[in-house]
Amino acid sequence: MRNVDYFKGKKVLVVGLARSGVACARLLCGLGAEVTVTDIKDDVRTRQAAGMLDPHKVRIELGSHNRDTVLRADLVVVSPGVPADSLCVKWAHEAGRPVIGEVEAAAILCPARIVAVTGSNGKTTVTTLIGKVLEADKRKVFVCGNIGNPFCGEVEKMGPDEFAVLEISSFQLETIKTFKPEVALILNLTQNHLDRYPGMREYLDAKKRIFMNQDRGDFLVVNADDPVLKAVSSEALSKVIFFSRYGRANPNYGAVEAVAGILGVSPQVYEKVFAGFKGIEHRMEEVGETRGVTFINDSKATTADSAVWAISNIKRPVILIAGGRHKGIDYRVILKEAEGKVKYAVLIGEARDIIASDLGAGGFPVVKAASLEEAVTEAYRAAGPGDCVLFSPMCSSYDMFTDYEQRGRVFKKIVADLLNREALVNG
Repeated sequence: MRNVDYFKGKKVLVVGLARSGVACARLLCGLGAEVTVTDIKDDVRTRQAAGMLDPHKVRIELGSHNRDTVLRADLVVVSPGVPADSLCVKWAHEAGRPVIGEVEAAAILCPARIVAVTGSNGKTTVTTLIGKVLEADKRKVFVCGNIGNPFCGEVEKMGPDEFAVLEISSFQLETIKTFKPEVALILNLTQNHLDRYPGMREYLDAKKRIFMNQDRGDFLVVNADDPVLKAVSSEALSKVIFFSRYGRANPNYGAVEAVAGILGVSPQVYEKVFAGFKGIEHRMEEVGETRGVTFINDSKATTADSAVWAISNIKRPVILIAGGRHKGIDYRVILKEAEGKVKYAVLIGEARDIIASDLGAGGFPVVKAASLEEAVTEAYRAAGPGDCVLFSPMCSSYDMFTDYEQRGRVFKKIVADLLNREALVNG
């Protein structure tokens, strides 16, 4: 690592005990910082996270935030899920304490070459593929950030001329200061997180921060098919490289191809990776079939535009399961693609009434379910041979699940149990 003495002796307050908060606390404690962690929650999951830290080395505060703790800190590090109007952030700003995020903390220490990927949709797929392409080209690469392990959990293992390929959310970009990726990607911009941002302009402003510290030796990869992103790319000092979905069955491949070209990876290498890529878990993942009905786990789809892409790539009638925590988006954007394709929708979670209202003009039945299990049962009842039950939530998972991964695993378990019952009945 570089700058290993940067945090030594500092009083650091880590706000939020999700995976990134735990990883950050461990890392900075090991570098000689005096670390306190605080979380507004005091539940089973938060206590489990706190149990991963050594209470003799890290001070832990659960259930509330303490203003005096903030005032004692030299530096406040916030986890991505901590809102900008959190009391801790407010107190820190009032007291003149610097506030950064976990990504910024890791970047200060990172000796590796950074490739950072953001956008409304496709981040996980593109980040995964870039990692696979670099590995196939015999480069040492760490894929982390908002995918897999937190950046702080991997940075100690990195060396110069190795690669950190990071999936970066708009939340994480809000708290960067000096973060400077060698290659930055903005894949697209569609309605997302409008429960956090007043409007699309503010959401775009957060995404643009990915290139704010780049200079002429760096690269910004931008979607040429998105006129808004194409326009704002003129603000970058870095060299802008455009990609397009033209000629590609999957638009994500165009972005990966652009990065491969920048980093000197031959077409033979990345085309072989593309040919062997089977997709990522929880994104258009076929999980079973019975009585001619196929079940697809698309739990990763946390926006309506992701669901549009899923529906457009299914060539059979769709029974849609959707819902979760509302993010302020307009679900009517799926109606054009759903026309003649979606024959039934089952809605769950906090957003089910809003989605039901938006889909009311779709010309297909819309029903509500109290749980995901009930939704799967209802969707299967409504399906016939040749139909597809698509779980593409369009929402975040936090009303019912810890994250989209747990949500996807629960869906797969429900489907597996249903298939087992069908096998017993028909067997």
